[in-house]
Amino acid sequence: MEASEHRVGWVPAPRQGWVAPHVAAEFPGLGIAWTEVECRPRRSPEPVRRRLRDLSDRFYGSHAVQMRTRAIPWAYRTFFRQIGLDPDRNRTPVEQLALERLFDGGFKSRGLPGDALTVAIVETGVALRAFDADAMEGALCIRDSAPGESLVGSAGELAQGTLVMADDEGPVAVMFGPRAEARAVEGHSRRIAVVATQVDGVPQIAVEEALWMAGATLEAA
Repeated sequence: MEASEHRVGWVPAPRQGWVAPHVAAEFPGLGIAWTEVECRPRRSPEPVRRRLRDLSDRFYGSHAVQMRTRAIPWAYRTFFRQIGLDPDRNRTPVEQLALERLFDGGFKSRGLPGDALTVAIVETGVALRAFDADAMEGALCIRDSAPGESLVGSAGELAQGTLVMADDEGPVAVMFGPRAEARAVEGHSRRIAVVATQVDGVPQIAVEEALWMAGATLEAA
């Protein structure tokens, strides 16, 4: 992907992907956006780890219980059901982080870019994923898989009609599922694509805030 030259604060302005027309008709409000940041995977610096500790101190068990009733987490739970996922078994990104916080006693640092995504997801509720930006081909989209398609670089075929994120070469991730290893952030990665999935009920301003927050954390680290 080519990095945007337009910047908002620390990070490039988000780029908007496209959604296949019949998918958009079935799931109004579905969208994809991303920003790209120069950053190599590494141990998080102290300011990022301190922010995780601060988040842990503000996030108690009652927050986890109440979370699913809030607008953005509820929107993802609703979408999960629409695509055949049980959100009580296949947890939404923010609920999965909440569960890990309760189990671990805090948000554990796992390095960059993961910690930056944790901060942004917990603060906004928006679903984010990270990919190696230099491995991506062209613009991102949401569509269903064609017959015989597989995740880029993978051998196993996807079931026809699987809802996927894709670039110009092919599917890079199953929606809220496995990611193509060929697009994963590795030790040699130097640019990170932070990707947000928007669903009905998630306002655009929340998506932009999540991307900015994750990107700014990576830029400043």
